[in-house]
Amino acid sequence: MPDVQLNIPIFLEKNGIPVIDVRSPAEFEHGHIPGALNMPLFSNEERSVVGTLYLQRGSSEAMLKGLEIIGPRMKEFAETALKIAPRGEAMVYCWRGGMRSSSMSWLLNTVGIKASSLAGGYKSYRRFVHDFFAEPFNLFVIGGMTGSGKTEVLEELESAGKQVIHLERLANHKGSVFGGIGMSGQPTTEQFENDLFNQLRSLNPAEPVFIEDESLAIGNVFIPRTFFDQMVSARGANLTVPSSWRVKRLVRQYACSDRELLVSAAKRIEKRLGLESTAFVIDCIIQGKMEQAIETLLSYYDKVYGRSMSLRKWNRFPEIRVNDESADDVAMKVFGLAEDRNRYAEEIHSLPSPAGDSAAPPIP
Repeated sequence: MPDVQLNIPIFLEKNGIPVIDVRSPAEFEHGHIPGALNMPLFSNEERSVVGTLYLQRGSSEAMLKGLEIIGPRMKEFAETALKIAPRGEAMVYCWRGGMRSSSMSWLLNTVGIKASSLAGGYKSYRRFVHDFFAEPFNLFVIGGMTGSGKTEVLEELESAGKQVIHLERLANHKGSVFGGIGMSGQPTTEQFENDLFNQLRSLNPAEPVFIEDESLAIGNVFIPRTFFDQMVSARGANLTVPSSWRVKRLVRQYACSDRELLVSAAKRIEKRLGLESTAFVIDCIIQGKMEQAIETLLSYYDKVYGRSMSLRKWNRFPEIRVNDESADDVAMKVFGLAEDRNRYAEEIHSLPSPAGDSAAPPIP
């Protein structure tokens, strides 16, 4: 049976059909279509051997070497595929939609599995993902200084069934230099983009999408630039929380963390925090005086956040003052502001104009 190739939109619409990535383990680890299972034709080393032969001796030599490698494994591949696709249908992709995916599709069809492959392979998928991030999204950004409870509010909105993109969850990092403590490790930026795309494409464009205010980098991964630019220009609300409450929240969050990890994180911002302040923070961590350590760190992070907000020259956020309200109550205030565009416009107009600017900001 000839290899049936599907374009990206059709490939992505076929929910519930197993997706098999036949690239090497290293390729798969660097980035793959979310939900795909890795059934590599070649190991990392074998792929290198075949690729070198292709460059040095041409496609025929490389193909013969490839057949030599995979020939003895064909039965194993078929048995694995039958377990992966018990309903008798699967989709396959490789890097360019070439020999690797077509070979696996042929084998699957031979053993009775209706197989189709991705036209253009993973490379075409990545182009599609990058183009997608330039599409307009109805974002509503939840801002606020470190420890304001933005994540809790976002999660309350999620629990209430609202559309939410949790960037820190996707990045497996909480954002600051301390954000990786207690986390299991980050995905690559490429995989982060794939996972973000996978969530965004399932949302209703007519409804607001709530997202936490973030820097371009979340730990070691980066938000796609075209999407980040939309975050910077989107509507939003700024949570204003008393500093004493923020300190208490962060103490609860980090008090039980490994002190050596906390000290190591503090040392990474020594140049920006200053030698004296860093030494004080480290001493407080060692002695278990987390409240004093966090108060000093917040003075630094508040300045950082203030600078980032100053970049929103024409896109200031109305404030939502938080006193003793629960995260659920604050979430409903945020949702109400996002839903009521007239109210949002009135609150924006009530904000003082930025220093040095006589014109009022445009209504988002």
